[in-house]
Amino acid sequence: MTAMNPRMVVILVACAALVAACSMNGSQSTRAGVPADVDVTTAAGLRDAGAVVLDVREPSEWAEGHVPGATLIPLGELARRTSELPLDRTVVVICRSGNRSAQGRDILLDAGYEATSVKGGMTAWRAAGLPLETGG
Repeated sequence: MTAMNPRMVVILVACAALVAACSMNGSQSTRAGVPADVDVTTAAGLRDAGAVVLDVREPSEWAEGHVPGATLIPLGELARRTSELPLDRTVVVICRSGNRSAQGRDILLDAGYEATSVKGGMTAWRAAGLPLETGG
């Protein structure tokens, strides 16, 4: 048996998590087949597999703690700044609790992006003990 490339393992785990997320709780999917909402564990797997994490909170919230490697575009600026995001990668949208991220996801979907929203936002991310960066 041949050993699998570690990156391929991450991609397979992320895909399995997406399939599981789609089948749980009657979760709706976006047009591209990505679940409309994912939990923080699935979000972390998507990030590790190459998805862009977009934080739509305000800069002061961002400075208190954000997902490592995330991009900050406050929700109020997102519609005019979508071109700053790559169209060829899934965008995982996060906020404090999940409300603004759902709005951000919908803005991105309308602009032709493949996007999902993180259920529970940064509150759930922190509670799960996932890594954080602080500062501006």
